[in-house]
Amino acid sequence: MYPPPVKSSQLQIRLSPAQKESLRRRARRAGQDISAFVLSRVCPPGGDRFRELARALGGQEDRRYALAAIHDLLEETGSGAFPEVVAEPPPPGLPPLEANLLAAMVEQTATRKGATPPAWTSAIPPLAEPWFASDLKGLRAHLVRAAPVPFRRRNLFVDSTLGDRT
Repeated sequence: MYPPPVKSSQLQIRLSPAQKESLRRRARRAGQDISAFVLSRVCPPGGDRFRELARALGGQEDRRYALAAIHDLLEETGSGAFPEVVAEPPPPGLPPLEANLLAAMVEQTATRKGATPPAWTSAIPPLAEPWFASDLKGLRAHLVRAAPVPFRRRNLFVDSTLGDRT
């Protein structure tokens, strides 16, 4: 996929011998050394991928590919890692439609995973005008009823969301 970043800095933390032994045992159970174990908990690799995909969402001519990749990342992220993966807000300048789609996807996933959505989602104002996932006028009433709450709150009307993509 992507080469890991070069590690050229060091961080020292103070902890008790019991805390260090606890970390050592947990790292061993996870099949990692202590550094890799701590880093995987504090800076999960999915967070970098989430930020990269959010950036790509703003620059994609066809946003469907970026949205599909974001969907897959959110789905495969475990409940424990989810809050850290989505903690960072999307890059500034993301168009309003894309920012709202991203925020709604994160909010919907948070609900499904029993997590609290990150604060940045509430800072994205909903669209002023409704947006429908289909141009077919006959589908609009269905989309209004079918859209999940996080999408409706943002004036986005879609038929399916996370977990429904095949």
